[in-house]
Amino acid sequence: MDIKNNLKSFGADKMTSKERFARMYEHRDADRVPIMDYPWGVTVDRWVAEGMPDRDFVKYFGLDNVATIHADFSPRYEFKVLEDTPEYTVYTTNWGATMKNWKHIASTPDFLDFKVKDRDSWADAKARMKPGRDRVNWKELEKNYPIWQKEGYWIVGGMWFGFDVAHSWMIGTERFLMALIDDPEWCVDIINTYLDINLAMMDMVWDAGYRFDEINWPDDMGYKGTQFFSLSMYRELIKPAQKRAVEWAQKKGIKTRLHSCGKIDVFIPDF
Repeated sequence: MDIKNNLKSFGADKMTSKERFARMYEHRDADRVPIMDYPWGVTVDRWVAEGMPDRDFVKYFGLDNVATIHADFSPRYEFKVLEDTPEYTVYTTNWGATMKNWKHIASTPDFLDFKVKDRDSWADAKARMKPGRDRVNWKELEKNYPIWQKEGYWIVGGMWFGFDVAHSWMIGTERFLMALIDDPEWCVDIINTYLDINLAMMDMVWDAGYRFDEINWPDDMGYKGTQFFSLSMYRELIKPAQKRAVEWAQKKGIKTRLHSCGKIDVFIPDF
């Protein structure tokens, strides 16, 4: 069947991003495959230097319009610059990490230290992770949401919970991987606390009248060679929280999308 002519019968010569994504999730033909990307800032710098007229790479490359509704899920530790040079900056984050980030190259930051290292320091972080209206930029949302609706954006509820944020941004990779074996109950508490504040904040946004088409969260569970943990460990410690997020979305009639870097093919049947 000629897809282009078939779509004309739906008045869909050029679909909006919302229509395009919706048909993708329904396993139906669209005018083209939905395309989105999130390039590094220095990559956009290079494109501009090479002739791209401005930093709007979505418009320039004809990508899909995707908007994400964000909230602050962190313990809100102090952001503080500790060292600033022409090449890099060392700073503390609202997740309690101390990291070194380069200014002119695209790279994963160098994580130098973490505030949360054990159950006691986690208790302090957990006490700080309470839902609140001040965790959402309501003015920006009020300003942009009508534009997203009018122009047919695919709107995403941005979430962040699971293994990735715990090991990379709050506790440290080696420490958290060891804890998955030595103190799995602590790890489950961390992951569920993350998810609790995520769902509470997304409920707050939803109840305020701002609708999104899907929820999405990044959880990098693998690296070049294999996954970070076994399938049995995934099923016991990580999957229940993911399942709870999916069920929450299904009750609202919206989709879920998981981002995960690395070689995680062993998990795919469970997904």
